[in-house]
Amino acid sequence: MTLSISSVLPNASQLPSNYLVALTDFSAISLTGEDQSTYLQGQVTCDVNSVTDSSLSIGAHCDAKGKVLSVFRLINRLSSHLLLQPKSSIEKSLTALKKFGVFAKVEIEQSSDLHFYALVGDKASSLLQQHFRQVPDSLTPVIQVGSTTCVYLAGQSEHYLLIDEAVPLHDKVALFDLPIFSHALWQLVEINEGFPLLEKSSIEQYVPQMLNLQAINGISFTKGCYLGQETVARMQYLGRNKRALYALSAQAEVTVKINAGDIIEQQLGENWRKAGDVLTSYQADDLSLAVQAVLSSDIGQQTKLRLKKTPEVMFSITELPYSIEQK
Repeated sequence: MTLSISSVLPNASQLPSNYLVALTDFSAISLTGEDQSTYLQGQVTCDVNSVTDSSLSIGAHCDAKGKVLSVFRLINRLSSHLLLQPKSSIEKSLTALKKFGVFAKVEIEQSSDLHFYALVGDKASSLLQQHFRQVPDSLTPVIQVGSTTCVYLAGQSEHYLLIDEAVPLHDKVALFDLPIFSHALWQLVEINEGFPLLEKSSIEQYVPQMLNLQAINGISFTKGCYLGQETVARMQYLGRNKRALYALSAQAEVTVKINAGDIIEQQLGENWRKAGDVLTSYQADDLSLAVQAVLSSDIGQQTKLRLKKTPEVMFSITELPYSIEQK
């Protein structure tokens, strides 16, 4: 079945109350086998041992220096661990996991047969229950309905990931009879929710706290050792982290090409100095911009910010749905 995907790029205020996003740039790393949990527990920042078939965890996969290879949502699906993430971060993370996985009874691969949609809106839960009859009234974070996995993502708006092979997923998505937007819109959703999105150029550039992983329960400080754990712990307990993830907004007059790694500047007196770097961005049809960037963690809410290569575009800081203050 062919589904019509809208090429419209609306801003947040123009979105319908309920809609779907075709997550064509989304994928997952799958781990199966006797040692899948014990092996993954020693590789990532979240507590894999606490994950159940109905729970969701957020985590990061780091290199030995504590630099982030990928940020993921971890679920169990049909006896496998799935690390759900953008395709942009799959390659290096998969290579690193396989490198050490040869010493364990675990199969590690990209789940190329799975397809993904997001269901977003104020009636997302009721729509899910209406069209997926087996969904219980009391929704848990992860529900398996036949071959389809429904994953609730907490945030400012109700939104779910729907995961399955192509044919059954497309058939079920068609039942919703909702507008379907391209994957680009997911950038806006994640930017507004403060969930870090890593392009290839941003991989191995940041420790987890610079991406606010500690603020979204993406780091366990009690689970024991894992790759990069020493750096992560030092950042937390010695207070050496000076950067954080921010959402920025602006109204441009023209289409602006923004790439990961582009520099954001802040005004200091009469001068402009580097404040941080772009992770990802979204520009709507009305030319409004949403940008996710890593900036100095002590930056003021009223600080004037601009894109270095396009200085006429001035940004303001958008409030995130969580606090980045270290407790």
